[in-house]
Amino acid sequence: MAAAPVRPLSRKRSWEAPLFWLLALLHGANGAWMLVAPEPWFARVPGVPATGPFNSHFVRDVGCAYLAAALAFALAARQPEDAYRLLLVASAFLSLHALVHAWDMGTGRLPPGHALLDSPGIFVPAIVAIALTLWLRRRALSRAT
Repeated sequence: MAAAPVRPLSRKRSWEAPLFWLLALLHGANGAWMLVAPEPWFARVPGVPATGPFNSHFVRDVGCAYLAAALAFALAARQPEDAYRLLLVASAFLSLHALVHAWDMGTGRLPPGHALLDSPGIFVPAIVAIALTLWLRRRALSRAT
């Protein structure tokens, strides 16, 4: 007897797609700002100048990573059946980025108080992305049984 097929996630979700679109917009806007105007971005984002001297190429590189995360969130909003995998990609960048900031604070490259500056733009997005990824994975596993 063949196993019952795994039902794909429903396309009708009340809160997930709008949240994914919001995350795509926020990360996409940040990434676009970093690419289009790296020097003003560097000067205006609280705490960023404390991370070292301005490097236009590096700011643009990180901007590309934010755009990739934004794309993953946008695709997750449009393709719920792939949302877990897509959020896994966005979570990987956001989490690794947060770990770099935590490492720099732990090793003294940044002062411990820098965590307050990094929380809204670095740590909270990583935590949200991880939580959403784990929630989607758990839901997918529970539907498969």
